[in-house]
Amino acid sequence: MCGIFSSVGYAPDPQRIDIVAHRGPDGRGWQVFDSPAGPVAVGHRRLAIIDTSDAGLQPMADPTGRYQLVFNGELYNYKELREELRGEGEVFTTQSDSEVLLRAYVVWGEAALERMRGMFAFLIWDNRDKVLFAARDRFGIKPLYFVSTPRGMGFASEIKQLLGLREGGDRMNIARVHDFLASGIADHTSETMFEGVMQLRAGECLRMEVRSSGSLQVAIRRWSPVSKVGALRVSEEEAARRFRELLEDSIRLHLRADVAVGSCLSGGLDSSSIVCLISQALGASSEAVRLNTVSACYAEKSADEKPFMDAVVTHAATKPHFVFPKADDALELASEITWHQDEPFGSTSIFAQWCVFQEARRIGVKVMLDGQGADEQLAGYHSGYAYYLSGLLRRGNLPTLLRTLWERRRLHGEPLAFQLKRLLALSLPPPVKAVLRRGRRSLINGDWLSSDIIRGQGNPGNALEAAAAGLGLELPKDIDQLCVTMVFASNLQMLLHWEDRSSMAHSIEARVPFLDHPLVEFSLALGNDHKMVGGETKRVLRRAMKDVLPEVVRNRRDKLGFATPEEIWFKGPLRGMIVEGVEQTIAHYPKLFNAAGARVLAQDTLDGRRPFDFCLWRMVNLGLWGARFGLSI
Repeated sequence: MCGIFSSVGYAPDPQRIDIVAHRGPDGRGWQVFDSPAGPVAVGHRRLAIIDTSDAGLQPMADPTGRYQLVFNGELYNYKELREELRGEGEVFTTQSDSEVLLRAYVVWGEAALERMRGMFAFLIWDNRDKVLFAARDRFGIKPLYFVSTPRGMGFASEIKQLLGLREGGDRMNIARVHDFLASGIADHTSETMFEGVMQLRAGECLRMEVRSSGSLQVAIRRWSPVSKVGALRVSEEEAARRFRELLEDSIRLHLRADVAVGSCLSGGLDSSSIVCLISQALGASSEAVRLNTVSACYAEKSADEKPFMDAVVTHAATKPHFVFPKADDALELASEITWHQDEPFGSTSIFAQWCVFQEARRIGVKVMLDGQGADEQLAGYHSGYAYYLSGLLRRGNLPTLLRTLWERRRLHGEPLAFQLKRLLALSLPPPVKAVLRRGRRSLINGDWLSSDIIRGQGNPGNALEAAAAGLGLELPKDIDQLCVTMVFASNLQMLLHWEDRSSMAHSIEARVPFLDHPLVEFSLALGNDHKMVGGETKRVLRRAMKDVLPEVVRNRRDKLGFATPEEIWFKGPLRGMIVEGVEQTIAHYPKLFNAAGARVLAQDTLDGRRPFDFCLWRMVNLGLWGARFGLSI
């Protein structure tokens, strides 16, 4: 895991790679080349994971010196690819996956991408033909941003590296800021919340050719297609067997490293499955091979999962480490965390994630595996039940629909009226839903976002619609469609952003074995019956983990993740600071909000007259973000 940068046409500025020294404290590289468009700078900060010797330093050149690579990520199948390339006559001088990636591009060109299993964002400068090639992995695990101006183009791992390249100062992208404030969604389009800063989306690549005239010809394409909604028909036993085989194979590859490897452990189904399978793979016969796990715990029972963590620790014989995030620290560190995140984030759960990676660094673990991605491909969120019920209704399967309504009420305490209301909202014709959404937005927002500048965006739509439309997907109506949209266009992209920044802030490489593409493609191809059944989520994973997980974890029906007791904190010890934070955001950006509506929303939420959600945090964090980066609207 590393930090990369390149600029074409701008004055070379090494500070733009040094600003992300936290991403790569183990090495630094910087080179400048000539082109008709002006200087071409290529920079790299290295976090040494595979072949930790200086042989892995970058920029890395091929033997001819024509190609220069800077690479952020890991190729988990680099050993297998290296053997293929040796069969093509290639000779290797390092043990690094970076050299394998470079030689793969030299031999196979852009088609090399299809052979890669891993997470990556990389740039390759062809100094002979004056072409820059950039690519991002299938699911967007590793970030890659760019700006384009009349002066040239810049590419980077983090947005902060590109700020100042656009003339006229740095401004908010109001449309994307609205999406964040209204729905908590980010990273669902190619735009960022910074005006003019774009990102390659998951599975995209970019080719930039410097013409002899000095102009730049740029083309972006999808190299990895968005998975189609599948209808794979297999038995429960076969689905569980195949899922487990694929997950075990992914974990085997994700354990490849020349440094210490550990795992996050929330006590939920996903991270617990990873920990228990790693323990089986490593064997726990001696202290030396026991897996280090890191978990966040709370005194408040509403968010504490320690009993489940303890069950996994005992079952898998791990070396546990526990952190106890404190309310006061959540706000004290908020500005620093926001700087590392580059953009505002949705809740204080990112603070808990921050604390876990901070502890991993303290104990000397350099690679951490995590459970991101399972919920999106397997419909693990309880909000997905409305889509499941909608599919049952359209197929006329009323007995299963009624049984599911009852089981949700029995297992999760979900009132029947609430379930039916959400089902109705999904089942209405699009024009009716649009009218109701506008009315609902007005009621829920209490007009706090009814400012002129927001209305100037036209009629801001639903963020999920924008995410789906951007990739040519239908608006989800069923579980299988929802899973594809969440993986490629909405939830997962945002969660991977947060995971990357939280881990890299502490020079930790975070790996996500649920996002090995053979496993994801299998999961998305499965029919709905292997995902949600009655009151049960992620059915295929639960079946696959029989005799692997402690039963108390395998049969869990609640869901927390890296949650914090945010409602208790905000209504209690942090109340004054939250009110002050809302006021500071309003004062800093008065044209962005209806101030009276924002104050009413804050008071009604804190006093319990309005159901608690994350709107308050989003408002406070937006102000911290704007102040930290000096943004205007």
